[in-house]
Amino acid sequence: MPTAYFNPPECRRHDMGDGHPECPARLAAIDDWLIASGVDQALEHFDASPVDLKAVERAHTHGYVAEIGELLRGCAERGERCAVDPDTSANAHTWAAVQMAAGAAVQATDLVIDGRADNAFCAVRPPGHHATRDQSMGFCFFNNVAIAARHALDERGLQRVAIVDFDVHHGNGTEDIIAGDDRVLMVSLFQHPLYPYSGAVPKGTNMVNVPLPAYTRGGEVREIIEAMWLPALERFKPQMIFISAGFDAHREDDLGQLGLVEADYEWITLRLKDVAARHAKGRIVSVLEGGYHLGALARSVGVHLRALADL
Repeated sequence: MPTAYFNPPECRRHDMGDGHPECPARLAAIDDWLIASGVDQALEHFDASPVDLKAVERAHTHGYVAEIGELLRGCAERGERCAVDPDTSANAHTWAAVQMAAGAAVQATDLVIDGRADNAFCAVRPPGHHATRDQSMGFCFFNNVAIAARHALDERGLQRVAIVDFDVHHGNGTEDIIAGDDRVLMVSLFQHPLYPYSGAVPKGTNMVNVPLPAYTRGGEVREIIEAMWLPALERFKPQMIFISAGFDAHREDDLGQLGLVEADYEWITLRLKDVAARHAKGRIVSVLEGGYHLGALARSVGVHLRALADL
């Protein structure tokens, strides 16, 4: 079966202004690399639909969903930019992008569970892993991975899923949403201290947080994953793996100071595929989070997809 690929055009129209690192050029860089490398031809492309807000409310409070929806619809109707927090703003196209990003993650989950794809990658923005149950922050509005994971559990009947987050920033929003939910194991690594300055003390027993000092390199990260992530995943035996795939721990990315390179992302992906093959029928849904050096992002997504697609 193929690797499913979601790349909704609406996600390119969300724009937080000139000079903002979370920009539409991120998706263009990924597309250019995939086409130039030929990887694009090995993927099966799927169109996304807007997420059902009932699915969103499995991860976010009803009040927050209503509030952010009203704010973003207002931006769309007025055709103007509006500030959400000091780092995050919206334009007329943000509400459509937010719905499509979460919708792609949910649809990818259904495709993989239904056996129409071995695994899936969602090249979407805005990212999601900083969005808490009731707050947008850090470029994020809806928590795409948490929404998809809860959909797998609450709508599709899975009993155990894992969320793996290798973004350079702690996925505080995902942790806030799934802390204490024993159906979910979250394993993550992140630079600490670094925005959002959290994660050193986990919020629940269902997570393995690995704070890393600046300038940690790939060899050390691999040893940590072998010692901490993989044993926890083996004990948990997830029926599906969701990846918050942030590539800003790359050594060329200026938003962090970790030292991963493409070979490290390939190695991580292959190890997660091994776990998925043993316990989850190979089922993986990976969703783009960070990654702001355009060249490093494109190359890293490329090796991630090569590994997912067995190329």
